[in-house]
Amino acid sequence: MKTIRRHDIDWIRVIAIWLLLIYHVAIVFQPWAMFFGFIRSNELIVNLWKPMTMLNVWRIPILFYVSGMGVYFAIMKRNWKQLLLERSKRILLPFIFGLFAITPLHMFIFQDYYEMPLGYIPHTGHLWFLGNIFCYVLLASPLFFYLKKNTNSWFTKGLTSLMRHPSGPLSITIFFVIEVLIVKPGLFELYAETLHGFFLGLLAFIFGFLVVYEGKTFWETVEKWRWLYIGLAVILYTLRLAIFETAPLSYLTAIESNLWIFGFFGMGYKYLNRPSSVLSYLSQAAYPVYIIHMFVLYAGAFLILPLEIPVFLKFILVVAFTMIICYLIYEILIKRIGIFKSLFGLKWEPNIANMVTEPAAVSGHIEIAKTTEVAEPAEATDSKLPSTSS
Repeated sequence: MKTIRRHDIDWIRVIAIWLLLIYHVAIVFQPWAMFFGFIRSNELIVNLWKPMTMLNVWRIPILFYVSGMGVYFAIMKRNWKQLLLERSKRILLPFIFGLFAITPLHMFIFQDYYEMPLGYIPHTGHLWFLGNIFCYVLLASPLFFYLKKNTNSWFTKGLTSLMRHPSGPLSITIFFVIEVLIVKPGLFELYAETLHGFFLGLLAFIFGFLVVYEGKTFWETVEKWRWLYIGLAVILYTLRLAIFETAPLSYLTAIESNLWIFGFFGMGYKYLNRPSSVLSYLSQAAYPVYIIHMFVLYAGAFLILPLEIPVFLKFILVVAFTMIICYLIYEILIKRIGIFKSLFGLKWEPNIANMVTEPAAVSGHIEIAKTTEVAEPAEATDSKLPSTSS
């Protein structure tokens, strides 16, 4: 089966990580930052939270979608034993390593900033995402492998037919509405270590798999109707701010969340699906940057917040510090040292000169595919899609 590169999926993963980083920096400048264990600035930027509120309802769900896409590409080349071994190396190992070596770092910085006694009880921190993804792989793999063996089933044909219409992607939101109506989360945006976050993530993970399993139809539809989805999302976001700000309705937020995501997918499919050496680098770095960004962010806040400069400049500097230092750590340590590559979920390949490869393994197409097979948070992805619907 012929395949084509899907550079837009790589870009979506990279951009989602950047937005997540900016969102976390914005928390530092909110009055309730310490409630979530963040260092808090004495000078606040309360108005910064309005655009962050828009971002907050889809910043994590879109990563779960992309993670499900990554598992699709992995399953196409592996049996269930190979998938479990590969995901254990790429997700479970970084999760366990991060539990004892990464999350303590930002806790110690927090304690030192507030002159508290140093102490640590192992906790997942922002790496809860990896734990969820590994659970989803275990739970959803039987379904995924069944679908792999039945690509011409009535389900596949029905899914393709449904996704030809703008209402097809919209029908996905029904499942997310049912989830919030059953679970009844106190706040839609509380994903970390909550029952709501677990089931919402599982739904996004499964549908991420399905929208690439189905073929091109979903992507052509979201490209064609991207402005409809974005327009509807803007309307729901405006209503949420103007009317329901104190008590937003979770089922409307679930719809809004998916509308932003479908619009983003459509924009990416139209404008970002082209190769780039910059993208190859950023895609490779995305997963390690996600893992280390919190303690780097805390270090930036520790150093920059005491400075006598305008508060918005502090925000910009903390963002810049976090970005630059994360990529420096990736470039100097993680990318170049084998044990770090393993601990941060990157593939550690031996010297190519000592490997025996088939001719196809050194073709330009396959080499590009290998470049993308690592980068997204919690997922290895070989971002290819069938050139025709399955």
